[in-house]
Amino acid sequence: MNRSSAPFTSTTTFLCLLPLAMAGACGIAPGEESQPETEAQAEGSAAGLRVNRAPAFVDVQEVLGSEDDQNRWFELTGALRHDFDDICGDTFCEGDFTNLESMSFRCSASTRTGQIKTCLWLFAGSYESVTASSGNIRPVAKFFSCAIPVTGTPRALLDALLAPQGRGPLWRPLPGTTSSIYDHLGDCL
Repeated sequence: MNRSSAPFTSTTTFLCLLPLAMAGACGIAPGEESQPETEAQAEGSAAGLRVNRAPAFVDVQEVLGSEDDQNRWFELTGALRHDFDDICGDTFCEGDFTNLESMSFRCSASTRTGQIKTCLWLFAGSYESVTASSGNIRPVAKFFSCAIPVTGTPRALLDALLAPQGRGPLWRPLPGTTSSIYDHLGDCL
């Protein structure tokens, strides 16, 4: 049979009509006309979203006042990662997720006061299993988002956790408390 003379099948008809149906479903309803949005309408809808307002909070790195403080922030996040890697196998990395990795330690700060609002330490872990019948590997991945309650300024946090004596920053008391980041990870991981 010649392809060009083949009769339309229900599948062929469906595929030919699908774009028309999608255009109707995504387009203008019958009987309505498209009206361009005026500049005043566009500004009104944007004003409802507060597009032009300065943010109330930013990443803590944006409020660090000096290059020295920025370098200390990178020192802190590196030291926290190192401290976690040192204790992971004996503590938090037992059980299903034996390969937990520190992904990011972030804090937000007020643009008005410079005070820290909240901190979060993100971890990721996985485990894999081999399907006996096919040899395929099935991964199971999980993220742990650990809230770290911090008050005060970024500089107070840096001073408290990077003090020269004693243990690493993971075990040092957070500003204004007697608890450490380590204490809060136990509740999360």
